[in-house]
Amino acid sequence: MHGLIKIAGTSLLTVSVCVAASVFAEETHPGASAFLDKAEREHGLDRAMVEDVLSEARFQQTIVDAMTRPAESKPWHEYRPIFLTRKRIDGGVEFWRENRSLIERASREFGVDPEVIVAIIGVETFYGRITGNYRVIDALTTLGFYYPSELKRDRSDFFAGEFLEFMLLSQEENLPATEVTGSYAGAMGMGQFIPSSYRAYAVDFDGSGHRDLWQSTPDVVASVANYLSRHGWKAGEPVAARAFPVGEGVETSILRDGYKPTRTVAEMASAGFQASPELDPQRRAAVVELEEKERNIYWLVFDNFYVITRYNRSTLYAMAVFELAKEIAAGMAE
Repeated sequence: MHGLIKIAGTSLLTVSVCVAASVFAEETHPGASAFLDKAEREHGLDRAMVEDVLSEARFQQTIVDAMTRPAESKPWHEYRPIFLTRKRIDGGVEFWRENRSLIERASREFGVDPEVIVAIIGVETFYGRITGNYRVIDALTTLGFYYPSELKRDRSDFFAGEFLEFMLLSQEENLPATEVTGSYAGAMGMGQFIPSSYRAYAVDFDGSGHRDLWQSTPDVVASVANYLSRHGWKAGEPVAARAFPVGEGVETSILRDGYKPTRTVAEMASAGFQASPELDPQRRAAVVELEEKERNIYWLVFDNFYVITRYNRSTLYAMAVFELAKEIAAGMAE
């Protein structure tokens, strides 16, 4: 026994190490011990490996601050100018022209309009210029273990789950887990995929054997297209159309239906929201209200708009992508 005292078949040294590891984990981040149990039991991850990474992660107050003041909390008239700029439009045209054959191939293979692929990358990271400088482990640890109590909905379990997804991803793609950087919410690369989305939707489009959403433009373009395709994008179909409240009997209660299309264009017209007569009256639609400086405006939004919200569950985000895509397409036609 090499001089060690045995307790029920287990060395005293082993018991001490286990207790010390548990205490260390618990003191590092609240709830870490149970988290490590889950990583090992439910995901088959090596406990020591996860603990090593977790011990390197740091709480960042700036991440909490960013989470409590997202751009999507702004009114539309303040949000729109962030993304609908001349530089971002021209950058999208340049990005498309530089990668024309790649973007057109991805568009054909995944059935997604090319201008929308480009606009997503434009809104997310300005075509790769701004991919985030927070360590992913810091972002996911801060939000998984210290989620801001002032927010209405506690999403700590979601972000803790994304930490585990990131551990799996780092093994699958041979990523240096403690060095990878991204957004304050742990989104990565030119397309800003969170770990679970990276694992589920990223595509190796350049045949390298790895899905690289930082350096491989083919992988980035195809992954964005695949994400939209898998969520139901229909190429060539409309995204949104201006709607105008007409008459005194406008049913504003219809706004409480949300932005998932459940009624028809004809039903919307009957409720007082008139749109282009060229729209199929049987097309499914919802009404979105956007806050302008002088007055609110209304849009009919369709299934493709809802697909964009699967990327970011904000109507402001989806509308910015839609408008930027239109501007980029117009620039390509010049």
